[in-house]
Amino acid sequence: MLSRSPSPSWTRLRRAVAARGFTPASWIPAASEGRAEEATIQPASRVEDGPLSGWAVGQAEAWPGPVAFLDGTQRYEVMAYSGASPLVVAEVAAAVMERRDRQLHVARVARRRLIIARPAVLAELGDAVESHIAVPLPEDVPVHPVHDFQMARREVDRARGRLELEVGLAYRTVSSDWLIVDGSLTESPQWAADPRMIGVSKSHATLPFADQELELYLRLPSGHRSPVFAPAGREVAPVYSWALRLWPWEGKDLLHGLIRVEAAPAPETLDQADRLSRWLLAERAPVSTPDPRWDRLLYGIRAVEQYLRASSTN
Repeated sequence: MLSRSPSPSWTRLRRAVAARGFTPASWIPAASEGRAEEATIQPASRVEDGPLSGWAVGQAEAWPGPVAFLDGTQRYEVMAYSGASPLVVAEVAAAVMERRDRQLHVARVARRRLIIARPAVLAELGDAVESHIAVPLPEDVPVHPVHDFQMARREVDRARGRLELEVGLAYRTVSSDWLIVDGSLTESPQWAADPRMIGVSKSHATLPFADQELELYLRLPSGHRSPVFAPAGREVAPVYSWALRLWPWEGKDLLHGLIRVEAAPAPETLDQADRLSRWLLAERAPVSTPDPRWDRLLYGIRAVEQYLRASSTN
């Protein structure tokens, strides 16, 4: 997540936009949300036998050797309107932080500033865009302020995904250490096939089972994992996946402390699913972490977010 505090570059841009006769916006959406996902059930194929109620993976174990963490952030807002058409500004960022000898350092980082609007609106802006990348919205539907904003948000999501992929692939050219990605490995066939990459998803918008099987899956006890399964709809970049409960959910919420792990679709993944789960248990963010998602956060992923927030160029 990124801070909502005013930024010098956006303040200058806002003034330039107002000077061109645009209508200032007072509706500012949640600027630091993650990427949007549609809630759905996509039945998965079981790869590993065993009860969906899962089994204990054992005590947490410290990660052996170096490990790196990849995450991205996005910030956006409706800055103004040209007629009924919104002008959306955004910043996306991504970084890899590497841990060696218990010390984290930045290995790769990149940022992009975007300005998103209909082509005619971008033409009106002229040189006010400054260092932002202009992203035109489709013009095949009539202008609608809410629909246009939704299209703009999808562009922000895509830009963040591309930047995370760029940073992750750049890191892979210089290191073969374990790399933990906040999100899905299916963003890239290279990621999905990498034997030393793990995807960790905090979102459960897409669920792999239904009805009674879903109830068992969502009631995994703390320190337990589900059997390994192959998520549906991943033909281009297939992965193996399993759920892992980081913290007890009883008395809280069915999704409390539940993450979904992705790894390469290989026999080695089945052999080491328990061991990987024990390593991930050791990476849990502290209970005192002041973040509403603390129960599903890994310490290294949170460190990447904090770095990107603190070093924001906006």
